[in-house]
Amino acid sequence: MSEVINQDPKALMHSIIQRVATGPELSKSISREEARRGVHAVLDHKVDPVQAGIFLIALRMKRETDEEVIGVQQALMDVTETVSAAVDEVLTLSDPFDGYNRTLPAAPFLPVVLAACGLPTVCTGMESIGPKYGITYRLVYKALGLNVDLTPAQAAARLNQEGWAYCDQAQYAPRLHALKDLRKLMVKRQAITTAETQAMPVRGRARNHFMTGFVHKPYPRIYALLAREAGFDSALIVRGVEGGVIPSLRQDARMFVYQNKGEEVQWDFNPAQAGITEEVRAPLLPGHTEGVEDEAEKRPFDVVAMSHAAAEAGLAALGGQKGATYDALVMGAGLALWGVGKADSLAEGADCVRQVLDRGAAKDKLSA
Repeated sequence: MSEVINQDPKALMHSIIQRVATGPELSKSISREEARRGVHAVLDHKVDPVQAGIFLIALRMKRETDEEVIGVQQALMDVTETVSAAVDEVLTLSDPFDGYNRTLPAAPFLPVVLAACGLPTVCTGMESIGPKYGITYRLVYKALGLNVDLTPAQAAARLNQEGWAYCDQAQYAPRLHALKDLRKLMVKRQAITTAETQAMPVRGRARNHFMTGFVHKPYPRIYALLAREAGFDSALIVRGVEGGVIPSLRQDARMFVYQNKGEEVQWDFNPAQAGITEEVRAPLLPGHTEGVEDEAEKRPFDVVAMSHAAAEAGLAALGGQKGATYDALVMGAGLALWGVGKADSLAEGADCVRQVLDRGAAKDKLSA
């Protein structure tokens, strides 16, 4: 292990690439510490960008081991600033950083709703990243005129006062954020995409919860593994629309939950348990209809205009206007309250959400 720690970054990367980039049958795994040091070499620009790209893509093509992905995450945690808030517990809400491009996201309004329900919530993200380059929390908040450049300390102060905050990756992990151009050139997802969502820029005094979404079956176990390593006491990993934290509004759904850093278990539920009867699975993009799943068939996508549309729909839902965005907030926030133990059931969580939406308490949180 001391040889890895003391090894020159260029020599270490040469050794790593020789092992991980030799094809599906001959590639060899590397240790947790090698993965960590390799990512540090990329973050610190101590290796050529071509080698950095080969390293990350080769890991993905051979399929990262648990030790490797934990090592990647540890490197990202090393360069993440974390501040303690003056609240007992915090939910970190981490949707896919590449956003939404098939549906109109309601999720950026979940932190406001959860704050009104008594669950302090911090959401993380960045303005734009591949492969989707979709509607992100930051773009929606910019459309609302909010400050999207809070430092972790400022985010903690806002959380203490208002119960919610957004903290951008450019603020809590600028060295990681600086890799966005390299990641664009790599095109495909890689281990950083998997590990970056577990960042915790603001932590609670006693307990910390994590909520994210997934699409593909292998990811709940991996996300739960990484959430424990990051120090989250509980985690909610939802099979959501576009990989987000809000599931379909018309189909049976599931999430994987662990509590007190234990093993994750599968919770099955359906929209009817939250009192939801929708004809669409998620809020639709203006001018679009359901069923267009192949992005090659989609109309031209104006991400700024659609972010403004998401902001308008979210404001209307916070004001109590019924519809798909309102129901999406009921479902997503109800799940969060249930998963962290603030509600005994999805139905109870959904009732709490409806109350804060209908009386305008969530909209007041945003206005403040």
